[in-house]
Amino acid sequence: MYIPTHFKLEDEAMIHEFIEKYSFATLISQHNGVPYATHLPLAFRKTENALYGHFARPNQQWKDAVNQQVLAIFHGPHSYISPSWYETMNAVPTWNYVSVHVYGKMEIIEDQQVIFKSLNEMVGKYETASSPYNLSEVDASYIDGMSQGIVAFKINITKIEGKAKLSQNHPAERQKLIIKQLENSTQQDDQEVAALMKKNLETEGRF
Repeated sequence: MYIPTHFKLEDEAMIHEFIEKYSFATLISQHNGVPYATHLPLAFRKTENALYGHFARPNQQWKDAVNQQVLAIFHGPHSYISPSWYETMNAVPTWNYVSVHVYGKMEIIEDQQVIFKSLNEMVGKYETASSPYNLSEVDASYIDGMSQGIVAFKINITKIEGKAKLSQNHPAERQKLIIKQLENSTQQDDQEVAALMKKNLETEGRF
């Protein structure tokens, strides 16, 4: 990923937070010499430095991805930035965003206990605290049957890149103008980008 120095995200804790929060990822590998992508949730286990997930068995990506270095892209919040928000019109539009790229080697998981643990962790993460649904309470034979339709995998992480393009290349006063406009938006992404920009300026003592 192209990352200018001032946009490079080096805070490991923040990178891990983004992987956890924006866990519906794009997983890319090569299939017959052509890029192939699947959109799917990935569970991050920091203690293992690994990602866990599963394909639908008919998805052919799993058959050759195990022999490659794969790329998982975690898409954070993003916002269009209009030059009309600046103190001058002598500017061009841009886009602010956060993205994390995770590279690694994939291995297929066949141990049914490991598969169930992975599925249970994923369900537990996304179900709300008030939800009555619990995977461990579903009939075991039903789970076994459904498990035949998936291929579980683990990605052993080899490299992580993080990019936070948040107008750091602009003066602080201009960044504050952008923040003000984004905070007035009803879009969640705009609100989140504004909060990240504000946090940057506060860290630098410029807000």
